[in-house]
This record gives sequence, C-alpha cells and structure tokens, in this order.
Amino acid sequence: MTTTAEGAKARSAQLEALLFEPRDAAALAAFRVLFGVVMAVSTARFLAYGWVEELYVAPRFLFTYWGFGWVRPLPGPAMVGLHVALLVASVCVAAGLWYRVAIAAFALGFTYLQLLDVTNYLNHYYLVTLLGWLLVALPLGRVFSVDAWRKPGAALTHLPAWMTYLLRLQVGIVYVFAGLAKANGDWLFHAQPLNLWLSARTHVPLVGPLLDEPATAYAMSWAGFLFDTWVVAFLSWRPPRLWAYAVVLAFHAATQLLFPIGMFPTIMVTSALVFFPATYPRDVAAWVRRQAARLRLMQMATAEPPSSLRCLPLPTPPRRRALVVALAAFAAVQIALPLRTHLYGGNVLWHEQGMRFSWRVMLREKNGAVSYVVETGTRTFHVSPREYLTDRQLRDFSGQPDLILQLAHRIAADYRARGHGDVRVHGEALVSLNGRPAAPLIDPAVDLAQTRDGLAPYSWVLPAPSSDPIHLRPLAWAR
Repeated sequence: MTTTAEGAKARSAQLEALLFEPRDAAALAAFRVLFGVVMAVSTARFLAYGWVEELYVAPRFLFTYWGFGWVRPLPGPAMVGLHVALLVASVCVAAGLWYRVAIAAFALGFTYLQLLDVTNYLNHYYLVTLLGWLLVALPLGRVFSVDAWRKPGAALTHLPAWMTYLLRLQVGIVYVFAGLAKANGDWLFHAQPLNLWLSARTHVPLVGPLLDEPATAYAMSWAGFLFDTWVVAFLSWRPPRLWAYAVVLAFHAATQLLFPIGMFPTIMVTSALVFFPATYPRDVAAWVRRQAARLRLMQMATAEPPSSLRCLPLPTPPRRRALVVALAAFAAVQIALPLRTHLYGGNVLWHEQGMRFSWRVMLREKNGAVSYVVETGTRTFHVSPREYLTDRQLRDFSGQPDLILQLAHRIAADYRARGHGDVRVHGEALVSLNGRPAAPLIDPAVDLAQTRDGLAPYSWVLPAPSSDPIHLRPLAWAR
C-alpha cells in the first residue's frame, strides 16, 4: 500500500513539474497578437458588409439556445456600437493594451452575440468564444505588450507550460473530433456532401472542371478525414512539424478558395502555431536577421532569449492541485460535449441532438420545406415560416428540429394573443439530407405547442431515412 501511495505521489509530482515548468512566453504572446488581429479583421468585415443589420437587427424572431431565452438583442444602433467596441477591444488585445479589461470585454461581448440567434452558430464562432475565455485566464498582457512597456516591473519573460498545453488541447480537440466525425458512410463511401458542393464550384479557375469529377470528391473526402484525424499528431512531433504546418496552410487555403466558410481557415492556420516550440517567434526573427545579413554581406546580432527569467510565482501546493483539477475538468467537458450525441443514438445529422459544440464540420447538406397548421376550436390556419423569418434564417432552421419547435411556440403564442384561446400547432417538414429524397423530419400528428424542448431524446422526430445519399456518376475507370 505504501509503495502504491508513494508511486502515485511521485507521478503527481512529475505532472506538476511538467505543467508548471517555466517556458519562454514568446509563442503565447504571438498567439495573443494573432488572435487580436484576426478578430479585429473579422469584426471590421461584419461592420463593412452590413452583417450586423442582417443578422441581429432585421430578423423579427431570433432562435435562442435552450436555457438562454432571456438573452435579448439590443436596439440597432447599440448592436453596431457593440461591434465597434469589439473591434477596439480586439486591437487592444493584439497590442496588449489594457489587456485584462480588453480580453474580458471581448469574450463577454462575443459570447453575448453568439447566444442571440442559434441560426448564426458556426463552429469557428464557438472556437473563438472558447479561446476568448481561455485568454481571459492567461496573463498575456504582461508579455511583449504595451502594458509591459508601461509597467516594466510587471513584465514577464516566461509562463508556466500548462498555458501552452491548454491552448494545444483546445485546438487539438477541434481537429481530432472533426476527423473522427468524418468516419461515416456518407463522407467516406459516398463522398457526400462534398460532391454536391464541389459540383457547384466548376467555375473556379484552373481546377473547375476537376471539381465535377466523382474521383475528386472521393479523394478530397478521404484527404479531409486523414488530415483532421492525424494533423495534431504530426504537429506535435518535431521532425515532421514544418511539413505538417505546410499541409495545414495548403489545406485551409484550398477550403477558403472552394467554400464560403468565412474566417475559419484563418483562425485554424493561426491557432495551429500553438504546437510550435515556445521560442519559435525568436527563431523566426533570428532566421530573418541571418538572411538579411547575408544579403548585405554583414554580420547582425540574432535575437536571444532574455538573460533573466521572470515568471509567475509558483503557486502553493493546494493551489497547484486545484489548478490541475480545473484543467482536467475543462478537458473532460470539452471531450464529453462532442461525444454526448452517442447517448441519443440514431443519425445526429438528422435529429441534430448533440450536433452543436461537437466539431462536426461540413458533414451535412440539408434542404427542407416547413409549414405549420394552427388549429383552434373552430378554425384552421396555414402559417408559413416566411411570416417570421428572414431568407437566411429559413435556410438554416428548416433542417433543425429544435428550431422548428421554437417557431411553433412563437406561432402558438401569437394566435393566443389574437384571442384564439387554446391552439394546437402541427408542423410539416420535408427534409433532404446529403442529396437523399426529401423525407418527413417531424411527426405531423404531434402538437408542437404542447411539446417542450430539453435534453431528452426527441420522440417527435421521425427516424432518419435509411437510403443512401444521392449517387455519383461512376468513376472514370469504372465506366
């Protein structure tokens, strides 16, 4: 028993030594700068393209997340002002100016925006939200920043290794779960929905004609599966790291060219740098200086790590243990969220329970048509979702059962307010998944007005179609 206890104590001590080892803070500072710059550019795009009005002001009805129905939008000018504030906060984060206030304001404001309407959900918005709150917990304003220049006594040169591991964990989870989610028949054996999307991109210069070939869809489907599943392993291994990052650049450049997925490729390209050594910014600067020296035929000093180590004080043993427990809990939650869909069974791409927050990237193409029937004691009304939703909301909501339910509740409330008393609302939803023939998504006999959302499996969602997705043309060698 004593030997076992001593072994556990030794392993705990080794883990703490690994997590709290001082590391050069240059790479974490570079991550802060890149995060701030990318967020500033993204927010500026929202303002320049009028997306604030389109996403938050124009809609008459917003879909809320379960348990967050109390989150409401601000008036139009205030929504614009919030985005301006996010832009300013992003610039301050990049510069390390008033960092603690700036990153907290950014994380809070960005989270608020994501909670306003479920139809705005994107995986990279969720990732930005998580990274924003992680940066709130990291003292990166004390490293290579305006704050450090203003207060030299608070400046740091090194930070505990757990901060780097935390960011690597978060970025790694995105890639690995995105890869594992692609291990399904539609993606690997039918090249769907990739073939549907590529066939619509034949106008792309040079490669356009190839995009209509089934072999291209199959090759890219398998390449995407292998890339997402294995890239973290290669980024974490020193010998192939540079080659792996070159593949990251090529992969995300291709996705940016072929698909309208916004800032996601840029966010992932910059985030993948967390797998490089802690000194990589200094190494890059030294390499640039050496090249410049060769061009000018003169010697120049290279950037060296700081001679004096200034790191955060080592926490007391109880605080170290508490921090390790908190890190383990965070990792457990981030791993459990993508896995929760297996508790529901069935096809998550159809019933959508466990779809969000699980890094199931680009796995489904859903097209649907939804209508509602409102029954009162004496009359029947046919209601179109267009009376409540914008065109963009219509495209996103029609294949998501919980959103169909939310709108049914809104319709029921409206008809009660008009004096119709107790009403029944039935939904008719025909949905096509990855090119399959349209099939009923929800049970039209269920009164949606009396149905409540929650964590339990949706008994009112019909089983997913068992047929294969749309068939591709035969491969050239098989014709």
